[in-house]
Amino acid sequence: MSDLVFIGMVFELAIITCTVILLVLILMKYFQKKHQLTLYLFSIFLFYMIAIIFSWISKVLVLYSGVEYNYDTSIPDPGTLQSWFVFRIVDFRFSFFFLAIAIFISYVLKVNVFEKGYNRVHKIIVIIYGIITMAFSLLGYIRGNTLPDALAFLLIFLFMAMIYFPFFISSYKSFKLAKGKTFKNAFISLALMSIFYILVPFNFLIDRLLIQFGGPGFSLFYFLAWIFVLLGMIASYFGYIRPKASE
Repeated sequence: MSDLVFIGMVFELAIITCTVILLVLILMKYFQKKHQLTLYLFSIFLFYMIAIIFSWISKVLVLYSGVEYNYDTSIPDPGTLQSWFVFRIVDFRFSFFFLAIAIFISYVLKVNVFEKGYNRVHKIIVIIYGIITMAFSLLGYIRGNTLPDALAFLLIFLFMAMIYFPFFISSYKSFKLAKGKTFKNAFISLALMSIFYILVPFNFLIDRLLIQFGGPGFSLFYFLAWIFVLLGMIASYFGYIRPKASE
C-alpha cells in the first residue's frame, strides 16, 4: 500500500508543477489584458490546485509524518485539534472543500460569460447546495468508514453537474453560433473544460466505490481524475485565455 501512496504522491507533485506553470501563464495574461473573465478562470484553477496540494499533503503525512493514527485505525482518535485537521487532510476532505469553492466560482464565470444576470432562485439553490457540500466535506466524517467519503464525492459530483452541464450546453451553443475560428475555439475550449471537470468527481467516486468493495485504492480512476483537472486548464488556456477572443 505504501508503494501506491508514494506513486500517488509523485504523480500529484507532477500535476501540481504543471498547474503552477499554467497559473503563472494565466496570471501574466491577466496582467497584460486586465480581462475579468481571465481572473475568474485563474481563481477557479487556483482552488483546483489547492485541492490537489492538500491531496498531496495527505500522502506526505501518511508516508513521512510518523503519526501512527494516520494509517492505523486500531489506534484511537486522540480527539485533538491536530488530529481533526490531520484526518480530514488524509481523507481528502479539505480537497473536497476547495473543489466546492472552485465549482462555485465556475458558476459565477458561467453567469458572466453566457447570461445577462443571476437567476435569483437558481443563485439561492447554488449557494445553499454549495454551503451544504462544503460543510459535509469537513463535518460529515466518520473515521475508517468510506461510505461518508463516497457521499462527499457524490455531493461534489452533483454540484459539478449542476454547474458544468449547463456550462457545457451554453458553451456548445455559443460554439455553433460563433463566427470565426478564434471564437469557435474559445467556446469549444470552455465546453471541453466543462466535460473534463464533470469527470473529476465521477472518477473519484468510482475509485471510492472500488475501495468500498475491497479494492486497494489508487486505481486508474484516481489518476484520471487529476489528469482531467489538468486537461481542463490546458483546454481553457489555449482555447479561451490565450487567443484574442479573451481580450
